[in-house]
Amino acid sequence: MKLNLILLLLLIPLVNIAAPEGSSGSDSSKVNRLNRQAAASFMSNPDSTFYYAVESIALSKKTGYPKGLADGLVQEAHVYYFKGKSKEAVQNFDQAILIYKQLNDQKGLAACYVLYGRMATQLADYGKALKYSNMALAIDKKTGDEYALTDCYKNIGIIYFSQGQLSKALDFYYEALFIAVKNHYNILSADLYNDIGVILQNMEVYPNALEYFKKSIAIFQGTNNLQALGTLNENVGEVLLAQNDYNSAIVYLNKANRIAKKQNDKDGLSSVYTDLGMCYAYKHEFKKAISYLDTSLMIGIKYKIVYNQAYALIGFATVYNLQKDFKNAYPYAVSGQKLAIKLGNLSVRANAAFQMNKTLAGLGKVNEAYKALNEYIDLKNGLKDNESIQKLTAYNFELSFAVNKRLQAQKQHEKDLLYSQNIRYQRLINLIFLIIISAMIVITAIYYREKRKQQKINVMIESKNIEVLQQKADLDEQANKLNSLNILKDRLISILAHDLRAPLSTLRGLFDLLQDDSISHEQMLGMIPGVLKKLEYTSDFLDTLLFWINSQMENFVSAVKSFPVSEMLSNEIESHNEQAARKGISLSQHIPDELNAYADPNSVRIVVRNLITNAIKFSGENDTIEVSAKQDEQNTIIQVADSGTGMSPEKINKLFKSNVNSEIGTHKESGTGMGLLFCKDLVEKWNGTIWVTSEQGIGTKFYFTVPTNMVS
Repeated sequence: MKLNLILLLLLIPLVNIAAPEGSSGSDSSKVNRLNRQAAASFMSNPDSTFYYAVESIALSKKTGYPKGLADGLVQEAHVYYFKGKSKEAVQNFDQAILIYKQLNDQKGLAACYVLYGRMATQLADYGKALKYSNMALAIDKKTGDEYALTDCYKNIGIIYFSQGQLSKALDFYYEALFIAVKNHYNILSADLYNDIGVILQNMEVYPNALEYFKKSIAIFQGTNNLQALGTLNENVGEVLLAQNDYNSAIVYLNKANRIAKKQNDKDGLSSVYTDLGMCYAYKHEFKKAISYLDTSLMIGIKYKIVYNQAYALIGFATVYNLQKDFKNAYPYAVSGQKLAIKLGNLSVRANAAFQMNKTLAGLGKVNEAYKALNEYIDLKNGLKDNESIQKLTAYNFELSFAVNKRLQAQKQHEKDLLYSQNIRYQRLINLIFLIIISAMIVITAIYYREKRKQQKINVMIESKNIEVLQQKADLDEQANKLNSLNILKDRLISILAHDLRAPLSTLRGLFDLLQDDSISHEQMLGMIPGVLKKLEYTSDFLDTLLFWINSQMENFVSAVKSFPVSEMLSNEIESHNEQAARKGISLSQHIPDELNAYADPNSVRIVVRNLITNAIKFSGENDTIEVSAKQDEQNTIIQVADSGTGMSPEKINKLFKSNVNSEIGTHKESGTGMGLLFCKDLVEKWNGTIWVTSEQGIGTKFYFTVPTNMVS
């Protein structure tokens, strides 16, 4: 996929400085004009940029104009690295940096650093990329240039994405997007929508990814920014490829291919050829697939584009694996995995690990294949970690708030203008009234009549203002409802996309190995307990999630009634005895038979199940878990106490919040971090409370209350 290889060039401010000795003012003006034309032409025709840059450099050298020379060198370097000539680009950048430093031209220096960093990113030299991008960032902060600052944040986000650090990438993308939205930087906003869409594409949240890509396309449509449209068509094609809609994917990829050829974009051509090769491979047109992949790999090697080399090698391994030609697949899988590790991109590493698993299984190397499968699952989980999911949800909420705030400010401004106009109009009427009174008493009756008309108009205006304010209030209320529903949707999609993927991926891998006869019956039996363990966790989580989702619906009917606490708790404890016994944990109860509670028994059961499951998760061999209950004047208090690992005060403070990160259990059990949030919501629905006490290394006690009688 192409991240932000749209790479908008900051238009370097070409201010006419005093012409140096040996040059005329008209010569320096001509050089500045050539550099502006070079910058403006890049997105539609890089060859024109190169032509104007060469002319600018020649004239600057002839007239002794250092500022124009540095600007021309930067424009020429931009085209050099775009076409894969990194060595020539480095020479130009280094010369330009020396000149800018001599002139103390901070903005020119920052723009040069930005392009230098972009080139280093393309070459997978992330240390150098961060070095130059951070130097540009420091200058932009100092000069207060918000457009340049936005572009710089975006570029740093690209570097972290390329390294596989999605959470950090999101921080910088949204930092840039907030500034772009605030200042109406539409092109930069579109660029950032594309970048965020690529992260969602990597996380396999495809509907949301397409939504972001379409936002970007809507802004770029009708512009002459062919690179942007080419990138977006390729990204949409890759989403359709991932969804197995190969024919539709080929349509979008061919659009991107035509643009890349027109632009002579070597990086774009290589990337699109690999995508087309994969489409034809899955359509079992292997000869055509190999032809595309071979062309892609040659371009990637020639122009030292590491990402495209890795992508093409993994594509070759995929084609041969599909044909069950595992011997030919092996060298490509090995080479692709080595480059993927060097590249650092999680998505590429995951694809490399998956194809390596297929190849090794086909060659009968079962242990190595299983190791590759586990690596693939870990990398896939890394692409959809809780931190990234929570940040996406939080940032989307903040962005919606920022957009609404801007719209409200705009409406208030319009209202203030209307009010000012009414004030001026009223003052004019009063002035006319005074003149008429002092000069012509005879027309008093006429004035009075006009005054009455004006009063009626004012009443009508006031009435209309009230209607407008009421409409605004209604619209704001509808917007808040829609925003809440959208946040809930994003949250649920993110949770389901993350927590259902791991067990399903494990099952798919196991079945693939079985289908290929790559493992024996005994080996399969050895893997089954681990798979069942993941499915057991997923089933419990789905029960909790589905019950909680149902409780959020407006038509949810809660079956509130009085019920015996002892019977419900005993049944739940009995269902967990086997799970506790497998870890060597003693599970006991102390519940008086006479206790009753007034609530929805299913809600209480869900809460107790989550608390017992958590206690088992964080307890080990020879630990104890006790479930007890007692009654005070108004409530039944249920307690789940364990002698497990316990929690620190910092961890306790983070419980029952949406941004909590799940900890790994004593037997490496995973979780979502959302269970306690659901429990809190369910407890509060029956007017109960939930709390916890814990000491690290000693154990944890969870309490919650259930009313004993109907709450009025």
